[in-house]
Amino acid sequence: MSHRRTSQPGPLTRARAAALSAVLATAAATLSAAPATADPTADHRAAAARVDALYAQAERATEKYNGADERTDELRVRAANLQDRTARAQERVNRLRGKVGALAAADYRAGGIDPTLRLLLSERPGAYLEKAATLDRLHRSRAGELRALLAARRVLDQHRSETAHTLAELAAGREAMARHKREVQRKLAAARRMLQDMPTDARTAYRSSRDDGRAGVVPDTGGAVAPSGRAAAAVRAAVGALGAPYVWGGTGPSSFDCSGLTQWAYGRAGVSIPRTSQAQRGAGRRVPLSQARPGDLVIYRSDASHVALYVGGGQVVHAPHPGAPVRYESVGMMPVTSVVRP
Repeated sequence: MSHRRTSQPGPLTRARAAALSAVLATAAATLSAAPATADPTADHRAAAARVDALYAQAERATEKYNGADERTDELRVRAANLQDRTARAQERVNRLRGKVGALAAADYRAGGIDPTLRLLLSERPGAYLEKAATLDRLHRSRAGELRALLAARRVLDQHRSETAHTLAELAAGREAMARHKREVQRKLAAARRMLQDMPTDARTAYRSSRDDGRAGVVPDTGGAVAPSGRAAAAVRAAVGALGAPYVWGGTGPSSFDCSGLTQWAYGRAGVSIPRTSQAQRGAGRRVPLSQARPGDLVIYRSDASHVALYVGGGQVVHAPHPGAPVRYESVGMMPVTSVVRP
């Protein structure tokens, strides 16, 4: 019976095994180290940037909503006035139609005889000339009534047409408001979901960096003086609103969006400015940012979708976004497109 000798690894085999073990160990170390190379801070910054972008998009939609709301208010007033004017025009047409109808009925009851012939056949032909003068005046009066009726009908038709057009515009404006409202709600819901999906520490860091209660921190305004008493009054009103919550569509006095705050502040100063940040961009004289003074409106972003009130010392008061109260902020918090002095 033959016995096989168990083969022993030679030097070359042992070398290969050692090399293979080294490769496997390196691969294992690489795989185990891979998760450690990910940068959670960078991921959190990216998520925070996406939340900021959603808030900016919601603000743009909010200003569109505000514009549509302002327009529908104007159209609502105009439609009411037109409807009142149309009703009065209809009453005038009805009144004139009744007068002309009465004259026509009188002619019919008289047998429709030619007025001249009727006078000639009267019992007192000698009064013909006197009656002829009266008849001429009567014809002129009837012709005047007819002309007045036709003119009143034209006015009525015009009012009806304008009313119908205004009501159609009003319906379109209401639809635009509803569309912008849905967009605002979608953007804000997406921002809330994204914040909720952040780890607790990242969410806390985001809120502390953006919504950290700076409303109560009084900045050094460098003793800057407002260019007018009205501007100073607007600054006092805005500062008095510090801490009030941001609510889209809010115009005060307890909650605001960005343009609602500036409009309300100037309203408290007795100055009427437009509702939206885009319209407020044209609400006064433009000045360079380097010459900004307290009370100036600072317009942000290329589409003018945000506005703040300059208070001096490189600071503004503004309503930032949902979840952040009315507060002080650096004037350079985002790109400035114009500075307006109402």
